[in-house]
Amino acid sequence: MAAQGWRGLVWSTSPADTARQQALAVWQARAWQHPCWVSSAAPEKAWQAAWLPPAKARTRLGGEHDLIVYDAASEAGFDPDAFGALSGTLRAGGLLLLLLPPATGNQAVSHYMARLRERLVQATDAVHWTPGEPLRLPGPRPEPKPEADSGDPDCITRDQRQAVERLIGLRRRRPLVITADRGRGKSAALGIACARLLNEGQAKIWVTAPRLAAVEALFERLASLCPQGHRHGGRFDDEGGGRVEFVAPDELSARVERGEAGGQGSWLLVDEAAAIPAALLGQWLEAFPRIAFATTVHGYEGSGRGFALRFRERLERQTPDWRECHLAAPIRWAEGDPLERLVGDLLLLDAEPPGVASKPLQEWVWQPEALAGDEPALRQIFGLLVQAHYRTAPADLQRLLDAPELRVRTLTDGTHIQAVAVCADEGGFAPELADKVARGERRLPGHLLAQSLAAHAGCREALTARLRRVQRISVHPQRRREGLGARLLEGERAAAQEAGVDLLGASFGAEPGLLAFWRSQGFRTVRLGLSRETSTGEHAVMVVAPLTVMGQSLCATLTRRFHALLPVLLAFELAGLEPEVALALLAEGERAELDEAAWRDLDDVAHGHREPALARLALQRLICRAVVVGRHDPELAWLAAWAFQGRDIAWLAARAGVEGRRQVMARMRDLVATLLADESRAG
Repeated sequence: MAAQGWRGLVWSTSPADTARQQALAVWQARAWQHPCWVSSAAPEKAWQAAWLPPAKARTRLGGEHDLIVYDAASEAGFDPDAFGALSGTLRAGGLLLLLLPPATGNQAVSHYMARLRERLVQATDAVHWTPGEPLRLPGPRPEPKPEADSGDPDCITRDQRQAVERLIGLRRRRPLVITADRGRGKSAALGIACARLLNEGQAKIWVTAPRLAAVEALFERLASLCPQGHRHGGRFDDEGGGRVEFVAPDELSARVERGEAGGQGSWLLVDEAAAIPAALLGQWLEAFPRIAFATTVHGYEGSGRGFALRFRERLERQTPDWRECHLAAPIRWAEGDPLERLVGDLLLLDAEPPGVASKPLQEWVWQPEALAGDEPALRQIFGLLVQAHYRTAPADLQRLLDAPELRVRTLTDGTHIQAVAVCADEGGFAPELADKVARGERRLPGHLLAQSLAAHAGCREALTARLRRVQRISVHPQRRREGLGARLLEGERAAAQEAGVDLLGASFGAEPGLLAFWRSQGFRTVRLGLSRETSTGEHAVMVVAPLTVMGQSLCATLTRRFHALLPVLLAFELAGLEPEVALALLAEGERAELDEAAWRDLDDVAHGHREPALARLALQRLICRAVVVGRHDPELAWLAAWAFQGRDIAWLAARAGVEGRRQVMARMRDLVATLLADESRAG
């Protein structure tokens, strides 16, 4: 395998003690370089110094091992995220030894583990090590193919050379998107490009990624090509005064907002872009004239396919001259590596959306056992989920097959699945327990919606009632805007109503388009998170639709409380919320009433010289009246940002493209006059 440049997997289903003795024998059989023992509990003796708990698997990203023992024979079981992350750190000629419990153990009831074993049994390149039986090794392997010369002394493959050339040649407002499977050297390509740009006199290059470890290869390559430079953590200074600096995504966003990053002449390289919220990527796209996004297509950090599908629209709109570059040739291992193929199959990292159906679609609800046994359907469903969500992880497949109370509803023509909705039941608890949760004394894993409404919205009835949460909903990219998502929701609504569920709900990142979709399906907003989610960069919003009399009462109470509190939150905790989102939420409220004095105040603002701040309450009500009847435009969001969120003159001037307070006030008075004219025409 070392001569071939490949890596391999050996799996054992021996009892735990026997399996560990097998692993220890392999561990001691040769002088491995950088071996790693992965298990939930600290092992003994020989391998303790190399022990790694699964929860810390990501700390090894960017490193390399030539032996990994993954002990999943304990009670903690198999962690797909850790397994996927660590498999990518195994270098050519390396061995991954996977210890699984015997099929008769407690994990035999797991549909996920049953599928995992079945895929391993069918894998011709994997070695099953059974005590008392001879090892059955894979058959003869083909001769290694000679590697093609890249034509660049610093680049290993032609793909990598092309990526470096395009990075160095970045032009203003022409972003570059680099995609690659794992092990193709994209991070190293970023490092090579940084070294050459510094040598050409570039003073500052910003770098960001979900975590510093994700760009370790970038800094290693940079340091090797610029030996006179100095690295200090996430910063590299070369002898000529140039600098490459890593900044975490949230901090980079804050610096952009303060004007400390971005602007004319600035460069930004984004690695693992699929794992970074789209809102932040969009902000950087505007702030940095020269920017490149690199992302893994099939990987543990996030789905590059979902990133490409969602972010492509924004690139086309804001920077239509953007470019794309794909790295196909592997670097860490040779073409045809059996472990890469096997891990992709086991974790469905290579799952793709199905083809487009040509026949009428029917609804089909899957039971976990049936889904685990239907590999083609499972691949299609997971492929749809991956392309719709920017950060689908290997563990999501495990939850799909093993999470209790999970429902999977699809639309299919019998061959091609075109849409999928994943739902789970929540709530139904005793009042005493609900009271403890509302006071913050207890937590209930798996009951996100019910628990949040009880603890944050003060609605204990949300935990005593029965709720069904739509966890994921995805439609084939080529079948969107055909009503398939609405059809799935209608089917789930009917099934939930028949089962006596009180509320159907969902939680997602607050974005005007998504809010409009759920509102069109009869859902109402009942909660908005006060801070941005780390995983999405957006405020989490929760919506519900009533299904019973009790559900109607609950929904009415929750929406009334939310809209009574919303203006106060917008003035304080939610002052930084995107104005377009604030406007979408205000649109769900009641049409505000205006008395004679308020109409006179508004007229004085529009046609006189009244200070708008002294008529703020009347202006807030005017905005609510306009948005409730269907007016949504950038100018109204601009006015709402001032009236509800207190945005200052500098922000208002920049957003409106004017200068100074005088022009801002003139624009504001014109807009108020337009709104009053609309009111007059509407009667």
